[in-house]
Amino acid sequence: MIIVMAPGQGSQTPGFLEPWLDVDGVREHLGALSDAAGVDLVEHGTRSDADTIRDTEIAQPLIVAASIVTGALLLEGRRNAVGGVAGHSVGEFAAACLAGIMSDIDAIRLVGVRGRAMANEASKVATGMSAVLGADLDVLQTRLSELGLTAANMNGGGQVVVAGELGALATLAEEPVPGTRVIPLQVAGAFHTAFMAGAVDVLREAASTVEPADPTLTIYTNRDGSRVSSGADYVNFLIEQVSSPVRWDLCMDAFVHDGVTGVIELAPAGALVGLAKRGLKGTPTVAVKSPDDLVAAIELLEAS
Repeated sequence: MIIVMAPGQGSQTPGFLEPWLDVDGVREHLGALSDAAGVDLVEHGTRSDADTIRDTEIAQPLIVAASIVTGALLLEGRRNAVGGVAGHSVGEFAAACLAGIMSDIDAIRLVGVRGRAMANEASKVATGMSAVLGADLDVLQTRLSELGLTAANMNGGGQVVVAGELGALATLAEEPVPGTRVIPLQVAGAFHTAFMAGAVDVLREAASTVEPADPTLTIYTNRDGSRVSSGADYVNFLIEQVSSPVRWDLCMDAFVHDGVTGVIELAPAGALVGLAKRGLKGTPTVAVKSPDDLVAAIELLEAS
């Protein structure tokens, strides 16, 4: 059973779309997605610097578009070989597209709305996110409560991403829980926390124009790692997820329960494969960073 995964914010790097523009149809596909998102994806994916693509309203559509485009190339003629799809945070929109819940244009349009709304909320208070490695969650929660921070992403593999005001994150880095390491993330807000509550209403209104279909591939939700059979339910989870925690650890538990035999992470790949190597030890992985990696991913999918 091969799981195809779409990454979330923070996985982007300058120029990562450059090698894909030589693949037939990719430039045109990105152009259509750019129009829907209101973001020049080719420009930002090839020329913009790290600070520019860190901005939430650029990063989110850029990441999701990359997963949509590379996912379309991977799945063409091979949908029956896919055991399931899942996205991490904003990557859930790409997963929804791949599973047939919504079109690529609807997905990227909503991501554009989401990114702008979350950037607006993030501008109100100086907040951010940091990864904490090696923590016992119960012990960490005590420290987070002391600092007014929130466990926003339970990623499994010994990683918890925490979020809140920058001063509190700095204190956690300076005075970490013993035995842990704190790494600031390249995101510009406390996502998946109450700081993003205002963005939920904006996204809900935008999503009211979408008529979701039920998924044609197995799809897992960050809400609790469960399979979702209703497209309408999945879209509702997407909306609520903006201000609620990501339970990627439970997604990986579900993969194991369902008999995962390999995982493929779509562009811009790396983070989820890293988690899989720690949380799904021994499971073959492919991170699709370039067209050459796509060849390896196709081989893994067709061998399943």
